[in-house]
Amino acid sequence: MKALIFAAGFGERMRPLTETTPKPLLAVGGKPLIVWHLEKLAAIGVDEVVINTSWLARRFPAELGDGERWGLRIHYSHEGEVPLETGGGMWKALPRLGNAPFIALNGDVWTDFDFATLPAQPAGDAHLVLVDNPDHNTEGDFVLHASGDVGAEGAQRLTFAGIGVYRASLFDNWTQVIGDAPGARDTPPRFRLAPLLRAAMREGQVTGSHHRGRWTDVGTPQRLQQLDAELSGGPLLAGSA
Repeated sequence: MKALIFAAGFGERMRPLTETTPKPLLAVGGKPLIVWHLEKLAAIGVDEVVINTSWLARRFPAELGDGERWGLRIHYSHEGEVPLETGGGMWKALPRLGNAPFIALNGDVWTDFDFATLPAQPAGDAHLVLVDNPDHNTEGDFVLHASGDVGAEGAQRLTFAGIGVYRASLFDNWTQVIGDAPGARDTPPRFRLAPLLRAAMREGQVTGSHHRGRWTDVGTPQRLQQLDAELSGGPLLAGSA
C-alpha cells in the first residue's frame, strides 16, 4: 500500500517557528511530527510514501532522505511556491500513488490511532477517520451514521482527523464538482478536497470510523509545546491543561 502525507502548507499560525522549519518537521517527543507518521506507516507494511512540498521544500529531503532508514521509498511532489491545497495536492500526486487505494495523512497532526485498522479496500471512494470535536473546532465537520456512512449534514458532527483511505475514483468528475473555483483552472490546478468528499457523501461513497483515543492538530505553538511536554513527560504549559 502507498501513502500520501500533506506537508506543503505555509504554517502561518505557527510562526516564528515555521519561518525556518516546515510545520511537519517540528519536533515533538524527540522527533519530527512527520517521522511519527513514517514509522507507523512502515510498521503496517506501507512501502512507498509521497510527500507533497512547497514552503521550505528543500528541508524535507535534507531531513528525511529517500526513506531508506524506515524501509520506505519516499517521493517528493513539489507544488511550487504556492501550495495546491489538499485536492490539488492529491490530484498532482495521483500518478505516483497509482490506482490502488492509498492512505493520506495531514503532516501536522499527531495521534495514537492504529493505522492497521484502516481498510485496505474502502467500500466507496473514501474512508475517513473522525475524532471528538476539539476546542478549536466545536462545530465539527462531518456526521458518522450508525451504518458507517459519513454525511456532510446533520447533528452530532465529529471532526475530520486528517487521516483517510482514498481511491483515485474520487477525482473522476472533479472538474464538474469544483467548477470555476479560484485556482481550479490553473496548471496544475489548486483546489480543496472537501467539495469532492461532500459530493461523494451525497452518493453514499464515503465511510468512516470514530477514533476515541489521542489526537492533536498541531496548529499553534501552544499546542505544539503542550504535545511535546506530554510525549516527553515534562510539565504542561500554564493554561494548556
